[in-house]
Amino acid sequence: MMVRSHWLGLTLASSVLLALALPTSSFGLERNFAGSGQLDYHLVRQPRDTTLPRTTYDAFTAEFAFKLAVDLSDHVSANVKVCYGCHGFELGMAYFDYRVADELNVRVGRFSPTFGAFTLRHDPANQFLSDKPLIYDMGRMLRSREWNQGVLPSPFPDNGIELNGMHWFGNVLQLDYAAWAASGFKGDESSLDLDFQQSRATYYVDNNGEPSVGGRMGVTIRLASSSDMSLGGSAQYGHFDPERRLSYSILGGDFALRLGPTDLRIEYLLRRQQIDDQNPGALRYDMAGTRGNFFLKQGAYAELRTALTRDIDLVGRMDAMYRDGNLAKLSPLSVKSTVLRYTLGTMFVLTKGLRAKFSSEIWDFSDADAEQHHTEVSWHAALVGTY
Repeated sequence: MMVRSHWLGLTLASSVLLALALPTSSFGLERNFAGSGQLDYHLVRQPRDTTLPRTTYDAFTAEFAFKLAVDLSDHVSANVKVCYGCHGFELGMAYFDYRVADELNVRVGRFSPTFGAFTLRHDPANQFLSDKPLIYDMGRMLRSREWNQGVLPSPFPDNGIELNGMHWFGNVLQLDYAAWAASGFKGDESSLDLDFQQSRATYYVDNNGEPSVGGRMGVTIRLASSSDMSLGGSAQYGHFDPERRLSYSILGGDFALRLGPTDLRIEYLLRRQQIDDQNPGALRYDMAGTRGNFFLKQGAYAELRTALTRDIDLVGRMDAMYRDGNLAKLSPLSVKSTVLRYTLGTMFVLTKGLRAKFSSEIWDFSDADAEQHHTEVSWHAALVGTY
């Protein structure tokens, strides 16, 4: 399956490059080709007395994205995006937009459904730090396998349909919305958590024939010519197992404030997920007890960025994730597990289209059953290119 996925990615990438090479007059269409890439070195130093296995992507990792956007008419456009990263090749976008008006756009195909505020900034070129917030992690956090990544890994491309739009009230207030139905996240019949690898299977098929649904509502207030504030709320619901017995619900809220060269972003996510009860012997706690047949995973981050000069930015982030509820008997986590991370970083322009990033992270892990804390430190150094 992995070989097929790589061939799919290579075929898609070749098609995009071929379309780029052809002159615009060949089709009479307006199109735009863009791309970005990041090479990051992640240095992790664990305590000498730790017995924990290495379960994170460290050392060199690379992420690349190639996107082609085509305007087919005044109301119809198409987008195709191919990504390469720790999960191999991925078809991140392949959809059509039919824009009836600013207030109504219909999107059909494969895309990342609108949820939260970070999805629009998930590419390394759109971030000021090397890795994502914990709640949107896709494998870069320490102890990633134990936590099974974040609350909602980003991006999460899926097959489906979405209605979205926005409306300005004067020049001060903007309302935007999105409502969608997509295949949704997946897991096996006896899953104790979501299986994010199944969402990246070669054929991208649904495992239970039932779509998941979700959406977001947001408001933006313009405070001044270079200052604004936005607030949004998101939700999604679906079943992830083939028999449609086990459900998951994800709620989120996001806030952003821009005051000239300074940005403040705060976001919170919560996922409530049912656990299969057919094999209670595989669980840590009695299903009839207070832990029940579900667990909660939630978290938040606050990120503050300011421009020191035209070419140098300083970024600070604090994020946390908390898991509470039943879990697999052999899981290294506890009924109540917490991870905190403190990050300080900088990004500066080397030359046009090329930037450098440096950051340092302090991690604090705690588990209620073990009654202990573990502190770890890691560093990032990255080069980012855009075109």
